[in-house]
Amino acid sequence: MAFALAGARIFDGASLAAGRVVVIDQGRITAVLAETDIPAGVPVRRIEGLLAPGFIDIQVNGGGGVLLNDEPTVEGVRAIAEAHRRYGTTGLLPTLVTDTRERMAEAIAAVRGAIAAGVPGVLGIHLEGPYLNPIRKGVHDPALMRRIEEADIALVTSLDRGVTLITIAPELTTAETIRRIADAGVRIAAGHTAASYEEIEAARAAGLTGITHLFNAMPPLMGREPGVLGAALDDPGLYPSLIVDLFHVSAASLRVALAARGTERTILVTDAMSTVGSDIDHFMLGDRVITRAAGRLTTADGTLAGSDLDMASAVRNTVEALGLPLEAALHMASGAPAAFLGLDAELGRIAPGYRASIVLLDDDLAVTDTWIDGVDTQGNGPA
Repeated sequence: MAFALAGARIFDGASLAAGRVVVIDQGRITAVLAETDIPAGVPVRRIEGLLAPGFIDIQVNGGGGVLLNDEPTVEGVRAIAEAHRRYGTTGLLPTLVTDTRERMAEAIAAVRGAIAAGVPGVLGIHLEGPYLNPIRKGVHDPALMRRIEEADIALVTSLDRGVTLITIAPELTTAETIRRIADAGVRIAAGHTAASYEEIEAARAAGLTGITHLFNAMPPLMGREPGVLGAALDDPGLYPSLIVDLFHVSAASLRVALAARGTERTILVTDAMSTVGSDIDHFMLGDRVITRAAGRLTTADGTLAGSDLDMASAVRNTVEALGLPLEAALHMASGAPAAFLGLDAELGRIAPGYRASIVLLDDDLAVTDTWIDGVDTQGNGPA
């Protein structure tokens, strides 16, 4: 049944406007028009605040007390998606950090099952490893890291519905392997890598299009060795992601990066762990205890272990701490990730024909409601 949302300002993916109404029918946006033009008989729900395209998070390790590595099941994926929905995330890639081939297969099967079961918001899977460089391991287990083998190519290309993203260290594989995986439709990002500028550009020519959590788990930019960071800032065709929790990267460094390359293809991610949407203060990652304190997640030696960040907070931090326009921050949370995943013909905008996956924000950029494919996920009813 069609319904209309009226009363809020609207960010349509490009600009802000007031005095417009969004009409939704069968999970799609059918019109954005003046309130006086609403078709007769269409019920209207009055809302306040800012209506924007729903956030798309391409790096979500966990939420709601669940870590995908520990619960690679349909119900585990459902719990993670539900936890992030309250923070405006209407589309996400549950993310598996470096693990065994068997656990990878379980996670892929869980995401396939979740999509088949219609779990709201699940767009695919992100395999962050194990094809990473141990010298840039971060919190990943180096004992589980390995090079891509023939069996791995079959595995990472096996999700037959939804999008697959893999993070790799390009210097530890070949251009031919990258090309084979990319040609199968998998998105490929460089991360946890010590690759040179030249190695990133070679991988780019073979099909690599993303950079996972810029600055983190990669060498710094040097005058004669630009490396992966230099390639990310220099190549406008790449999609780098940023963790704007203000712990992983300083606000000054984030501002410098955004000034260098702009926001059109820059993506906000959370790198969220199981703490988001829960009250737990610690959890296990393999055999290590990860502690939550003052917004940080760390191992006993102080190593950052993912984040306690949600997407609404990432947007607020981008506006308040980095000084970016609200429109740019919202684009980085929706339009840019939609384009990176190849979903920008149906997500990331409020426009006729697009899926009605949208978020309602108040004046403080806190989430007051979300819809996924036209269904109100906060239980407030459609109209």
